[in-house]
Amino acid sequence: MRSFEILPQEIRNNFFYACALIKENFPVPGRFRSALPSQIAELSGLLTNNKGERPLSYLTRPNFLSAYMHYFLPWNIYRLCILLQSINLSLSAGNSVTDLGSGPLTFASALWIARPDLRSVPLEINCIDRSAPALEAGNKFFNALRSSTDTGSTWKINLIRDDVDIRRISYKGNLSSLVCAVNFFNEIYGSLPHSNTEKLKHIADNAARLMVSMALKNGSVLTVEPGVPQSGRFVSLLRTAFMRTGMQPLSPCTHTSVCPFSGNKKRWCHFAYESFDTPNELQLLSAAADLPKERLVFSYLLTAAKKNNTQNKLRIISDAFKLPQNRFGRYGCCSAGLVLLAGERKRIEDIFCGSLVTMTSDFKGRDGKSGALIMEVT
Repeated sequence: MRSFEILPQEIRNNFFYACALIKENFPVPGRFRSALPSQIAELSGLLTNNKGERPLSYLTRPNFLSAYMHYFLPWNIYRLCILLQSINLSLSAGNSVTDLGSGPLTFASALWIARPDLRSVPLEINCIDRSAPALEAGNKFFNALRSSTDTGSTWKINLIRDDVDIRRISYKGNLSSLVCAVNFFNEIYGSLPHSNTEKLKHIADNAARLMVSMALKNGSVLTVEPGVPQSGRFVSLLRTAFMRTGMQPLSPCTHTSVCPFSGNKKRWCHFAYESFDTPNELQLLSAAADLPKERLVFSYLLTAAKKNNTQNKLRIISDAFKLPQNRFGRYGCCSAGLVLLAGERKRIEDIFCGSLVTMTSDFKGRDGKSGALIMEVT
């Protein structure tokens, strides 16, 4: 698959057009337009710093739903496009997808934009969310997106209004080839004190068992969370929980060894990308809400009950940074643990975050600052 770093021109064009469709299909009346940035800022506060004050049905409120559609939906789609055009979801004709906490069909829309090769593949996508208005708004947007770029699509979208309870660790519905949850679990653990590792572990255990119960035996599970420290810790615990069920980490992990970030309070697995190639109008709206998006960050985990075939690879998980003696480095993860990839500036900067690098047979000691094994790029 492609690098995480750069969206191909076709996908970028599709995203720009999707942003225009949001504006066209969800117009903000002139008398309310000036209030949109403040509503975005208020909703952002409820989604981040003030989670305890956020009502469970926040997307049933018209002002918050409008703020979500114009700001959070396009940014979440863009972030997902970076990921979805870069990983192998192994979807084929007749497969079904179950999306937990779909909101306004963020995942389905991002999949349509990022994977034009799947548009003609008959898929059934079950979109589950507690907010009927969010599902209906998302369905309206997705239908507009599909009708504008339709190439004979036979995707079937099922809107399912349900309040998913992760304590319900058994599932009696139809099983799916792919079960996904995007920005879903952070709404559960988001207000949890960072010191409460046991509770976070308990949530991860329940989440893993629920998603596995919804997937076919040969299916896969994709979890995408914000790239903040608490999310990184959750994803690391989720990885362990999945492995206890027999599911194996396929990406970003290149191995099934212990996660190098398990219990690490200073570092966490996440991926960050520049947002320079996004519509200017979206950037201006973000700035007006005092929420500029210069970088997009996420943590994710793709698992399945099959062998990981990247055992000899190193996953790059950081930006390039300067080292002594005019050299540069990036951190990576492999079965041996955390690795510092070091070399000349151009060689290091040409390797994107998220890339896979073939392992060398020897390491050059350990980095004194991070304790990471050192691997030279020649």
